[in-house]
Amino acid sequence: MTVKRIVPNFKMPDPQRARDFYEKVLGLEVVMDLNWILTFACSETSKPQISIAAEGGNGTDVPDVSIEVTNVDETYEKARKFGAEIVYDICDEEWGVRRFYVKDPTGKILNIISHK
Repeated sequence: MTVKRIVPNFKMPDPQRARDFYEKVLGLEVVMDLNWILTFACSETSKPQISIAAEGGNGTDVPDVSIEVTNVDETYEKARKFGAEIVYDICDEEWGVRRFYVKDPTGKILNIISHK
């Protein structure tokens, strides 16, 4: 058996309210819209991963999901312009990533990262 993909599911009474955030801030496209569920994706492929953590690093809470982007600074500016709540400000971490935490419209904490 091979795991082909891993999909986090975030509960929200009106999934359409999250559409702008995921399209405009993260550049994802809607690949499935059944009104009660939206699935966002990008054309790049990646390996399925799950992280198990006691903390989020540097004393932060464990985020709900980590999303690697090609340009974390650009994504940070998009999140700020969108008015999203930045929970952990952008910084360089000693383990080789640049990241920030942002709260999405469902209230989930996203760890947005780029590797150095």
